Amino acid sequence: MRELEDLESVGPATLADLELLSIRSVEALARQEPHALYDRLCRETGARHDVCALDVFAAAIAQARDPDLPAEQRKWWWWSRRRKAEARHARA
Repeated sequence: MRELEDLESVGPATLADLELLSIRSVEALARQEPHALYDRLCRETGARHDVCALDVFAAAIAQARDPDLPAEQRKWWWWSRRRKAEARHARA
């Protein structure tokens, strides 16, 4: 059985954020949406977090949902590039 700390791109800071948000299992994480989780983190802490936290959540959730996710998609920076590309496309 996979644990949250087994997911790539999930380190101590993200584990602490997930604990704060009462996400304690891979199965619970798989039911989340990255933007909603990021927004909850900002509300719970009363601070705007670096948007890279959103990318880490996206990578972690994708892995939680698909244990066979391609290696490159397990890295938070893959999701960061995707988010930035989508933003550029939306502005065009």
